[in-house]
Amino acid sequence: MRLRKLEMILERLEDIPNPDASMEQYSTPPELAARVLHEAHLRGELREVVDLGCGNGILAIGSALLGAEKVTGVDADPEAIETSRRNAEKIGVKVNFVCSRVEDFEYEGERCTVIMNPPFGAQKRHADRVFLKKALEIGKVIYSIHNRGSRAFVESFIAPSKITNMWVAKMPIKRRFKFHKKDRVDIEVEIYRIEVLP
Repeated sequence: MRLRKLEMILERLEDIPNPDASMEQYSTPPELAARVLHEAHLRGELREVVDLGCGNGILAIGSALLGAEKVTGVDADPEAIETSRRNAEKIGVKVNFVCSRVEDFEYEGERCTVIMNPPFGAQKRHADRVFLKKALEIGKVIYSIHNRGSRAFVESFIAPSKITNMWVAKMPIKRRFKFHKKDRVDIEVEIYRIEVLP
């Protein structure tokens, strides 16, 4: 599937109706999601996929669209899980969505590819650590989206695992919460491909 076609399908997904600021529930934009997924697909790394903190299911659903054999989306918010399930049904893909805190999630199967857009820690400092820790436990390869300037922290946290690739992208944040003053702000994010080492 071409990158633009994937992006167009992902644009049809419903967003979480009542996002929770304390959980930093910002949607991954379709353009960014498609780019990350396309990279993983070209590398042949979309066989078994787990999306930690799946939100509306965009990364999990995109993985299924690109032919992943087994896809699991995990989120602590029941409303996010219901939204994800509706989205998967609307698009016509099979994804197992699990309502669980990331730290409590137990993955059954071989080590997988983890694709995630964890909280950046704006509301709860170091919120991304829980996601990285779980990804290192269950993954063999991780694709993770972080606030620009996070590389030194991520490299230190994941050692001895390694960041093999990194690219920078703009991520539009639309007005979502009462404390947002602008209709849209573009922030720079870094996407890391991490190879998990024992």
